[in-house]
Amino acid sequence: MKSIRFSASIFLKDKKAVKGFKDDTVIAEDPVRLAIKYCDSGCDEIIIWDKSETDEQHEASLDMIKEICESIDIPVVGAGNVKRMEDIKKLLYAGCAKGVLNYSKEDNVEITEEVSKKFGKDKIMVCAGSCEEISGSRADLIKKYADGIIYMDAKTVREALEITPVGIMAMLPEVSLDKILNISAENKVIGIAGDVISDNADDLEKIKTLLEENGIETSKRKIMVSWDELKKNSDSLVPVVVQDVHTSEVLMLAYMNEEAYNATLNTGRMTYFSRSRQSQWIKGETSGHFQYLQSLSVDCDKDTLLAKVTQIGAACHTGNKSCFYTPVYEKNINVKDNPLKVFEDVFDVIKDRKIHPKEGSYTNYLFDKGIDKILKKVGEEATEIVIAAKNPNPNEIKYEISDFLYHCMVLMAEKDITWEDITEELARR
Repeated sequence: MKSIRFSASIFLKDKKAVKGFKDDTVIAEDPVRLAIKYCDSGCDEIIIWDKSETDEQHEASLDMIKEICESIDIPVVGAGNVKRMEDIKKLLYAGCAKGVLNYSKEDNVEITEEVSKKFGKDKIMVCAGSCEEISGSRADLIKKYADGIIYMDAKTVREALEITPVGIMAMLPEVSLDKILNISAENKVIGIAGDVISDNADDLEKIKTLLEENGIETSKRKIMVSWDELKKNSDSLVPVVVQDVHTSEVLMLAYMNEEAYNATLNTGRMTYFSRSRQSQWIKGETSGHFQYLQSLSVDCDKDTLLAKVTQIGAACHTGNKSCFYTPVYEKNINVKDNPLKVFEDVFDVIKDRKIHPKEGSYTNYLFDKGIDKILKKVGEEATEIVIAAKNPNPNEIKYEISDFLYHCMVLMAEKDITWEDITEELARR
C-alpha cells in the first residue's frame, strides 16, 4: 500500500525564506529554523526552491541547503536554478535526497537521461506546471528516468493524473480537508505539497489522522506500547538510554514522564523530564543539538526504554558527543576490533595538531605549507598506490593505502570535512 507523504516548501533567496515563486516577501530570516519547525511539525520531507539569480547567490543557497540537510532528519528535495548536470550533483552533494528537473525548461528535459544514469533514477524528480510538459515523448522519458513528478498546477491535477507514467506530488494552495482527502485517494498521488502544507504544518497530525481514518496510509507514528503499560520508578518516571542510530554509541541517560513520552512519539523529537528542574524539556531547544527519534524500544521488564536517535551536534552539555566520556576503569582493548575508532582517533590527533601545533610535527608541517602542499602529497600517495598494486607483495599496497588515507585526513581537516560527512555521503550513494 502506498503511503502519502507531506512536503513543506521553502523558497530561498539571499539566504532568507520568501513567500513563493513570484512573491519575494520574507517570511523567515533563518531558513534553517523554519526547516526545523517543519520537521518538528511532522512533515515527511522539505522541498527547497532556489530562487538565486547569480552564481554567487547560487553558491550561498547551496551552503544554506547543506546546513538545512545537516540540521534535520527528514529528506530534503532540491529544486530551482538547475541548468546542467553539475547543478544536480551539487544539490545531491549538499545533502539532498533528490534533485528536481524543471520541465518548463527544454535544457532540463535534455539532461534527464544523463543525470538519471549518473546518479540513479531514485535521485531524480521532475517538476511541471502543465500537462503538456509531461505528455508525449516526455512521458516516456519520465517513466524511464525519473522517480516522480512535482505537479504545480492544482487546477489540472486530475488531467495530469490521467497521463502521468509515475507518481505525482501535488502542489496545492489553501484548500479544504475534503480536497486533500480526495486528491490523496488517487492511486498515482504519492504526496501533497504547497501552501496547504507549509501554512498548516502545525495541524499536520490532524490531516494525517483524517487520511488514516479514511484508509489512506501516512507516516503518522504508530504507538505500539502505551504509557500505562510501562513500569515506572518511585517518581513515576521511566529511564531512557539514548543511543546514536548511526554509530551505536551510547549518548546519555535521561527520564520521561507521560507527557514527555507522548510528546516524543508525537513529534519525533526527544523530549524528557528534568528531575532537577521538575519540568519537561526538549533536548536541544537551547543549544540546537536536537535528537530525532528513529526507534524506541522497551526492555523485557518494561521498565527501561532504549531510544535510537539521530544526534545533531553534541549530546552532552559539556560539548562532548556522549555524556559518558569520563573513564572509571578500562581494560586494554585491542583497537583493531573497531576500525572506525582507529579512523576517528587518528583524525582527532590531526585536528588537534591544527589547533595546537606541535614542534617537529609532520602534520603541522603540512598545515603550515598550505593546501597546495597537501594536495601534492595526496596526489603522490595515490600514485604510490597504483605502483604498489602492481607489486606481488600485498604488504606494500597496505602501507601505501595507509599513507594515502593519512594525507586524505589532513586534507579533510584543512577543509573542515568530517568522517561523518564522508560516511553519510557513502550511505546516500
